[in-house]
Amino acid sequence: MRGLAPLVCAMTVLGSSLAAAQSITLPPSGDNQRSSVTQQIGPVTVSIAYSSPDVHGPNGEDRRGKVFGALVPYGIHDLNFAGRKGPWRAGANENTVLEVSHPVTVEGQPLPAGRYGLHMIAGPSEWTLIFSKNSTSWGSFSYDEREDQLRVQVKPQPAPYREWLSYEFLDRRADRATVALEWEELRVPFTIAVPDATSFYLTTIRNELRNAPGFTWQAWQAAALYCLQQNVNLEEALTWADNAIRLPGVGQANFITLETKAAALTRLKRESEAAALMDEAMRLPGAQPVEIHQYGRQLQARGKHAEALAVYQKNAARFGEVWPTHVGLARGYSATGDFARALEHAQKALAQAPDALNKKSLEDAVARLKQGKDMNVTR
Repeated sequence: MRGLAPLVCAMTVLGSSLAAAQSITLPPSGDNQRSSVTQQIGPVTVSIAYSSPDVHGPNGEDRRGKVFGALVPYGIHDLNFAGRKGPWRAGANENTVLEVSHPVTVEGQPLPAGRYGLHMIAGPSEWTLIFSKNSTSWGSFSYDEREDQLRVQVKPQPAPYREWLSYEFLDRRADRATVALEWEELRVPFTIAVPDATSFYLTTIRNELRNAPGFTWQAWQAAALYCLQQNVNLEEALTWADNAIRLPGVGQANFITLETKAAALTRLKRESEAAALMDEAMRLPGAQPVEIHQYGRQLQARGKHAEALAVYQKNAARFGEVWPTHVGLARGYSATGDFARALEHAQKALAQAPDALNKKSLEDAVARLKQGKDMNVTR
C-alpha cells in the first residue's frame, strides 16, 4: 500500500494542474476564434455569439469543396463521442448562441425572448434550424430534442467564397432582417421579424413618460409625433401633444408643440381647430420664418394651395425680405396659377439663396416659370 503513495500523490498534482488550467486564458480549441454580431431590428436587439472555424484546417489542410456534406455531414450524424448522434453545432466549440431581447418570429414562426443554442441539420437542398432552450452546452454533444423551442426549414444558397465561418445581417429593414450563416461557398439565410414593432415602441414610450423624460415638453412632443408618423394611437397622441403645451411646470406653447397638436387635430378630422391653433402658432413672438414656411409647404403637400398661399403671405407680412419668405410666395403664387407674381418672387429669392443647392433649385424654378410652368412640378 505504501508503494501506491507516490502514484496517488502524482495523480493529485496532475488533477490540480488540470483544474488550474481551466481557470486560465488559453487559445480557443482548434484556433476557432470567438466571434459575435449584434443588430437592432426596431426595438429588438438580436445577437449571435459563435466560434468561427476556417476552411483551412489547423494543420493547413485546404478543405475547400469538402466542408458541407463531409466536414459538416448532412442529416443527424455521428458526433464521434460516446456513440452519440446529433445536429451540427452551427459553428465550432461551445454552443452557438442566438439571443433576442423581445419576442420575434423566425421564418414566420414565433420565438420568445431569450437565449438559444443554435443547431443546424444540413442537407443538400434544405436545412433545419434548431433553437434549443439549452444555450450553455459544448457543441451538440449533449443536444436533446426535448429542449427544442423552435425548428424551421430554410433553403441554402450559393455565395462568394468565405474563409472563416461568419454570421451576417444582410437585408435590414425597420421590422425585419435576414441573417445568414456564410462559410466556404454557401449561405444559409433566415429571416427574423418583429411582429409589431410599433406596439413595443408605444409600450416603452408610455413607461418612459412616467419617468424623467415626462418632465420635459420635448418628450411629450416626440411621443405624439411618433404616433402621427405611424398613424396610430391618435387620441392618445392628441393628449400627449396637449401635455407638451399645457402640462403644469413642463408644457411650453411654442411653434413646435402647437404645430404637433394641430397635426393631431387634422389627423382626427378636426381641421377648423387645427387651423385656429396654427394661426396662434404663427403669431407667437418666437415663431421663425422658416417654421412658418415649412407649415405652408405641408399645406401644399396636402393640396391646400389657397391656404398655403395665405400662410406665405402672412410670413412675408411679418418678416419682410428675410429668407425664405420670397420662396414661399413664389411657390404659393405658382401653385395657384399666377406665374408672373411667382416669377417676381422667385427672382428675389434667387438673389438671397444661402447656398448652392438652393441657388440651383431657384434657377430651375425661374426657368420653369419663364416657360409658363408651375415651379412646384418638376417632372
